[in-house]
Amino acid sequence: MKFTDTERAILRIVQTNLPDSLAPYADIARETGVSEADVLALLIRLKESGAIRRFGASIKHQKTGWTHNAMVAWKVNEALVDACGVLAAQHDHISHVYYRPSSAPDWPYTLYTMVHGRNEAECLGVVEELAHTSPLREHAVLKSLKELKKTSMIYFA
Repeated sequence: MKFTDTERAILRIVQTNLPDSLAPYADIARETGVSEADVLALLIRLKESGAIRRFGASIKHQKTGWTHNAMVAWKVNEALVDACGVLAAQHDHISHVYYRPSSAPDWPYTLYTMVHGRNEAECLGVVEELAHTSPLREHAVLKSLKELKKTSMIYFA
């Protein structure tokens, strides 16, 4: 997708924090030299095209009581990858689901989920629930020990 210089300027602003004001889109318009309607039209067009997935608040989950997480690697039959991915994605405690082909002979896992909970037991309970109620059986729990980096990507610098 090609963008004009003005569109890139708008995207540079909205990819970080919106202005803390009663009229953030008007502020963006003023800063980029276009109308508020132009800013909104661009954002609506990008939302409708799928280039912008969503607008929303970024919540610091640790401050809201969700202090534990673990990546879980699942051994999944190739024919069931899509169905198991959809099943895992529907769980409220799972934020990410990825399929990656196995690249090591002693690592048979191909489906990865990020499980979140208020404590370790809650995370492990989600894993056990999936292991007992779905085709997702064999797995390895990779507990997060320390967050070393967590930022949003900046696509328009």
